[in-house]
Amino acid sequence: MKLSKSKWSSEQRQILNGFIICASVLLCACLTFVRLPGMELLGIAPSWLLIWTVSWSLKRSVFQGILAGLALGMIQDGMTSAPASGPSHVLSLVLVGFLTAKLQKQRYLKEDFISVALIVFAMSIVAEAAIAVQHILHHIRAPEEVWLDYQRISLSSAILSSLWAPVLYYPLNRWWEKLKALERASLGGIESRHS
Repeated sequence: MKLSKSKWSSEQRQILNGFIICASVLLCACLTFVRLPGMELLGIAPSWLLIWTVSWSLKRSVFQGILAGLALGMIQDGMTSAPASGPSHVLSLVLVGFLTAKLQKQRYLKEDFISVALIVFAMSIVAEAAIAVQHILHHIRAPEEVWLDYQRISLSSAILSSLWAPVLYYPLNRWWEKLKALERASLGGIESRHS
């Protein structure tokens, strides 16, 4: 889809951006239940909502990262379990959104596929640790069982999520960069008309 500053107003671009954001979140939510060959390791699938949270938070403020984690955590909780019956994904994805945005603000890393894959790998381990701690604190399972499962689940999820991260990150990042460039160009055009 070709966007030019003359054909689309700023409001139309923002509406289209909202649609793309919602559609990509819906796609990630649906992919959570898909088990295709190459998308599963030891019975664990990629954490698509975590990948989306990292993709979003990389170029956003800490508050926006936390908000994305909160929204996607609530979506994932709604799809998987009631909060009373198990640990909440809200805490883990809020933590991921916060840490990812904080990492980017500190400029510790470059923005390329390898960096994104490494961030997703690390954030998958952090998210699974948050879930494991909730299992222990809520006395859902014995700590020894949680520790054994945590090792298998976190490593499998981290490997798969980091390998699949560029599939989601690349198109979303290109779209957001193009949108930002168009907004800058349209703001530049408005300023030049007023001077």
